[in-house]
Amino acid sequence: MSDYAIQTIGLCKHFDQVKALDDINIAIKYGEFVSIMGSSGSGKTTLMNILSCLDTATAGQVYLDGQDAAGLDEDGRRAFRAEKIGLLFQQFHLIPYLTALENVMLAQHYHSVTDKEAAAAVLEQVGLGHRIDHLPNQLSGGEQQRVCIARALVNECPIIFADEPTGNLDEKNEQIVLEIFQKLHAQDRTIIMVTHNPDLGKYTDRIIRLQHGKYVGEEVLNEVA
Repeated sequence: MSDYAIQTIGLCKHFDQVKALDDINIAIKYGEFVSIMGSSGSGKTTLMNILSCLDTATAGQVYLDGQDAAGLDEDGRRAFRAEKIGLLFQQFHLIPYLTALENVMLAQHYHSVTDKEAAAAVLEQVGLGHRIDHLPNQLSGGEQQRVCIARALVNECPIIFADEPTGNLDEKNEQIVLEIFQKLHAQDRTIIMVTHNPDLGKYTDRIIRLQHGKYVGEEVLNEVA
């Protein structure tokens, strides 16, 4: 098996004449916590969408957990996401008429098996065991984001993608979310966080930098064996 949870070779994404990504070659090890950084328009969200099987590349190869994602059709990508990928966004995307517990169980439904006790346990893990019966509008922004983290964790997916996960949070809740990521990292989860905030990058093992759709370098903060 490859040492890499994620690897891209010559990855390109074009929108008509716009090169959103141009010849991206990166490799992310299992258990690594990596931030992808760049200014607005650098291509970081486009890259995350391709790596998480939400979109496809125009050219190049993408290997996820040893599988060639470029060879997957839409159904294959959907199945791969359900089995391998946990997704976390800046916008919470919670169903407003479902409780915190039900929102987490919805992710299990797409995985074909629901387990109320497992959903409650993962909410407890993110500090929301006392809020499982609350609707999203009864939760603070930080609590809603923790429900989203629980939703991303409940199927025990080995790879977690987070796109600006603290963008809508105050400093206190940002710290809570980062502490949860640190605990997940200690459990050898592979985490890829897209952010434009340099302070968040300091919490990761490595910072990959993009500019105008191109890889422009990286900074290793903690070497992963």
